[in-house]
Amino acid sequence: MFARAGDRLIVRSNHLNGPTKEGEILEVRHDDGSPPYVVRWSDTGQESFVFPGTDALVQSPGQGGRTGGET
Repeated sequence: MFARAGDRLIVRSNHLNGPTKEGEILEVRHDDGSPPYVVRWSDTGQESFVFPGTDALVQSPGQGGRTGGET
C-alpha cells in the first residue's frame, strides 16, 4: 500500500451492507508511502494512527483508487 498526505483512506465493511469508513490521510510516517498513517475520519472528525488491512484502499485526489497491492 502506498499513500501521500491528502489522499483518502477507504475501509470497506466486512459485514454485508455495512458502512464504508472514509478519512483523509494527514501524515505518512515512511518515505516510501507505506503504513502506518495518521487519518482524520470523515464521520467523526477523530484522528487515529492506522495500519490498514486488506479491506482498505487509498484514493488520490483526481485519480481512481489504488489497492493495497499497487505501488
